[in-house]
Amino acid sequence: MTYTADPRVDDYIDALPDWQQAICQEVRELVHAADPEVVETIKRTVQPYFVLQGNICALLATKNHVNVFLYDPLVPDPQGIITGGHDNKTGRMISVYQGGSINRRALTTMFKQIIANNRAGGWRKLQGNR
Repeated sequence: MTYTADPRVDDYIDALPDWQQAICQEVRELVHAADPEVVETIKRTVQPYFVLQGNICALLATKNHVNVFLYDPLVPDPQGIITGGHDNKTGRMISVYQGGSINRRALTTMFKQIIANNRAGGWRKLQGNR
């Protein structure tokens, strides 16, 4: 997969323990694979974000897990991979712990839906149309 890496995102990931690096890199590759136009950046001073006509997701490594924040509360979760923020009005998260795995297919499907919603004007606009 070819994409333009933001060196600040590289720096964020490289500073993490190996197991967190692997999770972050896997999410990074999945979101870029979902659409070749995805751009990565840093927001909130140090946090990696992946955007395309709006936020798609962000990464945040904590002491014992990595949070993948999904910025679209409308995207369905038929595989039940979302672990937190179910009632959040702007987004939800998936927590991945050491030794855990990512449901690649489900997460990719969610990324593609978030991107489609962003291209359609964003979840806020779509929510108003429901």
